[in-house]
Parts: sequence; C-alpha cells; structure tokens
Amino acid sequence: MKHKRKFSGKQFVIKTAAVGLLLNMLAFPVGSVLAEAVKTPATTKSGTAAATTPKTTAVKIPSVESLGLNLKSAVLIEASTGEVLMSLNADVALPPASMTKMMTEYLVADAVKKGQLSWDQKVIVQENASKQIGSRIFLAKGDEHTVKELYIAMAVGSANDATVALAEQVAGSEQQFVALMNETAQKMGMKTAYFINSTGLDRADMPTKFQPKDKRETVMSAMDAAILGKYIVTDHPDFSDFTTIQSYQFRKRDTKPIINYNWMLEANKNIPNFKAYAYPGLDGLKTGHTTKAGNNFTGTAVRNGMRLISVVMGANSEAHRFTETKKVLDFGFNNFEVKQVVAPKAVLAGNETVPVLKGKNKDVSVVTDAGVTFIVPKGTVSPQIKTTVVTNDPATLVAPIPAGSKVGKVTYSYQVAGISQVQEKTVNLITAEEAEKAGWFKLLMRAIGEFFADLFKGIKNLF
Repeated sequence: MKHKRKFSGKQFVIKTAAVGLLLNMLAFPVGSVLAEAVKTPATTKSGTAAATTPKTTAVKIPSVESLGLNLKSAVLIEASTGEVLMSLNADVALPPASMTKMMTEYLVADAVKKGQLSWDQKVIVQENASKQIGSRIFLAKGDEHTVKELYIAMAVGSANDATVALAEQVAGSEQQFVALMNETAQKMGMKTAYFINSTGLDRADMPTKFQPKDKRETVMSAMDAAILGKYIVTDHPDFSDFTTIQSYQFRKRDTKPIINYNWMLEANKNIPNFKAYAYPGLDGLKTGHTTKAGNNFTGTAVRNGMRLISVVMGANSEAHRFTETKKVLDFGFNNFEVKQVVAPKAVLAGNETVPVLKGKNKDVSVVTDAGVTFIVPKGTVSPQIKTTVVTNDPATLVAPIPAGSKVGKVTYSYQVAGISQVQEKTVNLITAEEAEKAGWFKLLMRAIGEFFADLFKGIKNLF
C-alpha cells in the first residue's frame, strides 16, 4: 500500500512562499537576472595544486667516484642558479691560500662600483704592504701606484703586497678590511669562511707587527669559495677584464712581466708551456698555494650560455690542480645544460582564471610573469616539474584590477636524479587583462539572480 508523503506545517509554508515568489518572478521582466543565475560560479583556486609533466628522457649522470679525483675537496656549481652539480667534501673548512684574494678583489671592485675608489686613483704604499713576503711585486713604503695597477698585480700575479695596499686604501688598515671581509662572507651565506688577513698567508708569514691577536688561521670550504666566485661573476661581470690578462708589465724597469698563474685560460691555447692546460671558455678566477693548503684553484668557464664555477682544494702540485679542474668542469659541461622549462606568460592548466568580485565578468585570465630556467641532464626532453599554485585571498580580488596585477604565485621545483638539492623558483601569477568593475545595475541583477539561484537550490533540497 502506497503512502503519500506528508509535509509539516513549516515545510508547507516554505513551499507555498517559494511558489508565490516564483509566480511573481515570472511576471517580472528579469531575463538578465535568469542569465546571471544560470552562470556557473568561478571556482576559487586559493590553496595549492600540484601537476607534473611527462617523465624525463635524459642522460644518466655519472657518480663523483667515477671521476677519480685526488683532492681534499671539490665542488661544481652553475653560476646563475647556484645549483650544486658535484660535491666532494665541499663543506670542509680548509686553508684557501691565495683564493682568499677573491674576497679582496670583490670588495675593491665593489668600492670602485660604489664610487668610493676610482681605477686611476693613486695609492701610497704603507709599511705593512712593503713587508709582505711570498708572491709580491716588491713594493717599497712610499711607492705610488694606481688602484688599477695594484688590482692587476693582485688578480694576475697574486701579489701579496699589492693586495694589502688595496685593503688599507679601502678600510684604513688591513685588520679593518678583514672585519669587512668577514662581515661580507656572512652576508653572502658563506658558512665556514673566516679571514685573518687580505692575502691568504698563514699567520706566521705575516709581518710580526701586523699580525692579529687572534690565533686562528684563515679557512674557507670549497663550497664557500664557489659562493664567493658566484658573487664575483654576478655582481662584477667585468671580472674577466682582469683575470684573463696573460702577462703584465708592472713597471717599465722590471726585467720580467707578471705572468698569470692560471694556466687554464683559453687564451693560453697558443702558449707552448700552457697549451696542454688551456680550457675552452675558461676566463678566471684564482689560484692559491701554501705548504699547509697545498694547491687550490677556483675556476670558471662558460659554454653555450652556461657558466660553471669549480673549486678544487688540496691538489698535490700546480699542474695537478688544473688537470683535476678539467675533470670537474668536463663533468658539468658533458652532463648538464640550462633549459627553459616554462616560458614567460604561461597559462597554467586548471588555473587559467581567478574569481573577481564586482567585476563585469566573474573571473579574469591569469598568466605567469616570468619564465623558469633549470639545470637539467643533457638531452632532457620533458623534465618532470612539480608546480604549486597559491592565489590571493578571493576577498581581496575586487574589481577594478589592472592588467599585470599580482594575484598569486607559482612555485616550480625540479630535482635531478642522483643530486640531493632540489631546484626551485617562484614566479608571480598576474592578470592577463584588466578586470573591469561592473555597473550598479549589473551588480544588482547579479545579486538578485544569485538570490533566486540559492532559492531554487533550497526548494530542490526540500523534495
């Protein structure tokens, strides 16, 4: 036996009122209201969303062990991203010897860039500089040379006396300059670097009168040296104007010119003594040697738009530091490439629009504001990229909104198999067009339409 559905008094009243409102609406010319009511509301995309591209087709990256490096430590990074491509004891603090001078070079170049020094400014040599030992150009107290002349002597010939003269010119004394070196190292994110002088000499080899009270020695890890190298090539791209000088006549009376200690310069390919070491694209940076440190070298080379920075520490001879550097750089250039994985103004699948309040349209198209480049294994066709999208609070997206306005952000991440570091870059999500504000009548009609849409939904749920 079938039973008729019974309604409570309250349900009957609601249903009767709804029917009455429906009849009144049918008698009212609200075509625009109905049009608004049947539109599908835009989906809010706040929060995160992940997506991946097809799997990678790429070369297999060899192990570090396969290189057979005979060193205390080594590291290889890509200069624009800082991505670590190879690492061997890279965070171990070791004596850097004259690679210390890279910080002096950076700070002197920075002082010139800021207008605190000029390249043609005269420097009067003081006692401390005149008493330096090791690699030097035999400066005497009272000598006068330009900043540029001393800088070349430091960058090309690793002259300790020229280095100290420049440090004193910048900061007033070498130890005041050392304080600036250590402060800058911290700002750069160098984790182990500690300097006691501007040259890299052991404390005992400094002039007694000018030795610091601190009994510590200068140390710097391979990773820190690479970070410093990255800052040099990024902040002072004219570095190679100095580091590629093969020889330099410091004084007219000098019987021999200063010879660049960097045998790997590409320009040396035609020099009989160095051509076996010359490396295509190599244009810097700094060698270093002391008895305690062994033979060190921070090198940088660029090929096909990719600049790499390599550091080797503790090689057993001058030649060995260059042959080991070749292994490290070859590892990078043979196995990796820079690849744009996302073009600028990209449209994200599933996140093509964001909702807009009080706009002529309920949403607005969005795109990324910049492209994304990662270091990928050479030959990669479709790198596996993870995408995370976060949009602004919908309540803040109120028309009018100009084209190009930031409405969220997109984070792309990518990890090369066998390398622990995850590459990550975040770009802005911006409006691709202007989101115009709707007129008051349109907003009124939309509000009425949304009211009836909610009402219909409520009625449907009654049955």
